Amino acid sequence: MANQLTFETWERELAEKINKSLNTPGEVLKWAYGNYENDIVYACSFGAEGVVLCDLISRVNERAEIIFLDTELHFKETYELINKMKERYPLMNIKMVKPVLTLDEQAAKFGEELWKGNPNLCCSLRKIQPLEKELQQVKAWISGLRRDQSPARSKLEKVNRDDKFKRIKICPIIDWTWDDIWTYIALFNLPYNLLHDKNYPSIGCENCTVPAENQADTRSGRWVETGKTECGLHVNMEGK
Repeated sequence: MANQLTFETWERELAEKINKSLNTPGEVLKWAYGNYENDIVYACSFGAEGVVLCDLISRVNERAEIIFLDTELHFKETYELINKMKERYPLMNIKMVKPVLTLDEQAAKFGEELWKGNPNLCCSLRKIQPLEKELQQVKAWISGLRRDQSPARSKLEKVNRDDKFKRIKICPIIDWTWDDIWTYIALFNLPYNLLHDKNYPSIGCENCTVPAENQADTRSGRWVETGKTECGLHVNMEGK
């Protein structure tokens, strides 16, 4: 297929050309689904960016596959939102992806409350490994990353080579601001996680997420006092 990039066929010049040609999220998504068809999946955390991207995707592919990494440690508000999204987009295939180990099995093998003693291992077991298994079935995946979320994400492009999962990673709203996200939510009256109204701009697992202390850093409520800033899903990417 013309202009299709895969991890194995990555060409820097072609990627730059594609990135320059794609301006709006709609254009990015039309290109993505036009090129990868059923070989692409959206890994959604159902934060504010997530509900926006689900709506944008529904306008391009109403039967798109959406995966949620269900660590079994999420807030009840997150699960409530997912049920609302399933009702709003009944044709979308929203798949709850669980880890191999149950929480009891994880505790028996690694000790109770692993997220406290070794949060990196906990994220690996309950998020990274399940996503890796899902991505083995496709050539590309979509993410709701934005450049202004953190310094680590500031240099990403719309179309990236993901060296961690060895796939093409597509970020349609990479240049949107937090205000852009909420303007879209209000404009189309989208459901959203009610924790956003309680100063939770970035929402992960309940045990590792607190209200953000630094309003300028939307991820300041994640893994507080651990030195950890990322779960490990979004590293080792080449945008150009």
